Amino acid sequence: MKKEQLQALSDDDLLQAARTGDENAFTELVNRYGSMVHGFAFKLCRDAHKADESYQDTFINVYRKLDQFDGKSKFSTWLYAIVANNCLMSHRKRKLDAEMESLDSPSMEKDEHGANFVRSWDASPIDTLMNTELRKKLDEAIQKLPPGYRVVFVLRDVERQTAEETAKILRLSVPAVKSRLRRARVFLREQLNQYMVQ
Repeated sequence: MKKEQLQALSDDDLLQAARTGDENAFTELVNRYGSMVHGFAFKLCRDAHKADESYQDTFINVYRKLDQFDGKSKFSTWLYAIVANNCLMSHRKRKLDAEMESLDSPSMEKDEHGANFVRSWDASPIDTLMNTELRKKLDEAIQKLPPGYRVVFVLRDVERQTAEETAKILRLSVPAVKSRLRRARVFLREQLNQYMVQ
């Protein structure tokens, strides 16, 4: 099949052709989703070498498991899940319990009645503050997040996936996604608090 014909096919048609051994169809899938996979991997690990490895591992896994994709979710959702799993597997070798515990009880500000609250950023729009220094600090803060929180934050706030899609990708419940996202945001606000105060 010619390149133009392959580009006109839907993901489902390309997957069906790839399952029958059509290497050009698989190559078209890689071309179609390669930048998304690499970009997401880099956002999770912030390391070009690890992102390259994750890119390769992802498409090797996809090739080996073409028959396991059931089509109940979007192909991109399946890819996000594979990338997230690859990145998280590389982090599971380390002990992260201490970091997770510190996120479970983040330090919060107290109001005049002694109740905990998270300071709103509404008064200082992020758009006006996203300068070079803040971007660098934000990247550094994101890297301090434990992988399980980082992947949720990146999927929801960077990749703009819904809570439901994120839950499917990570095989978590929607409440677990929301809880991790809240904790990640609290942590990042604490890390960037000095940049948010007017």
